Amino acid sequence: MRRDITITAEPRPARGKNEARRLRKSGFVPAALYGGTAAPQAVAVSPKEIARILNSKTGHNTIFNLAINGETTPVMIVDWQHEPIKDALLHVDLKRIDLSKRIAVKVPVVTHGDPKGVKVQGGIHEIVTREIEIECLPDEIPEQFTVDVTELMIGQNIRAGDIPLSGSMRLLSAPDTVISHVVALRAEQPAAPEAGVEAAAPAAEPEVIKKGKKEESPEAAAPTQKKK
Repeated sequence: MRRDITITAEPRPARGKNEARRLRKSGFVPAALYGGTAAPQAVAVSPKEIARILNSKTGHNTIFNLAINGETTPVMIVDWQHEPIKDALLHVDLKRIDLSKRIAVKVPVVTHGDPKGVKVQGGIHEIVTREIEIECLPDEIPEQFTVDVTELMIGQNIRAGDIPLSGSMRLLSAPDTVISHVVALRAEQPAAPEAGVEAAAPAAEPEVIKKGKKEESPEAAAPTQKKK
């Protein structure tokens, strides 16, 4: 999206690590400007102004004006590097933009509403993809796409091809890319026995030994006959 912002850049004739350190100490960061019909150029820009653009709603998709030696050209931030510990901006790549030609950009996708599949059916709403790639004229780059997920039930989804585009916009992402869907809760299944291990047989019931007089055998029970 194009913004009415102008950042002043200074030509940077010297290069190398020492020059980059000197620039950062003086409050600037090295940047590379390229694209269009002009030759690539090394410049120095204010890290605060670049950070303000990166942290805006349109972020790196912001098209702004870069002023060098009295001449102004529309540009975009296409790459940047931060110091990992202090998170300080180290370097920026800027691309000249021809406002009459279509460009490819990645645009965030946000969801709106509470799916019925969650409220009524007890499912889970999952966001799978948070941005899609489109091609359009620079002045028509949207800040974001908003999709309504209120009517989603379990097993239903919204795909990239379902997002309405306008003007010069053309979808570059695969149309079947899932943006979000509602899935059922996964029931916990009992763990299956390991391969090669047989299930244990049920334990035998303990033998019950009855207390009392021991039963005698028929022979023992017969009376002894006296000899005459």
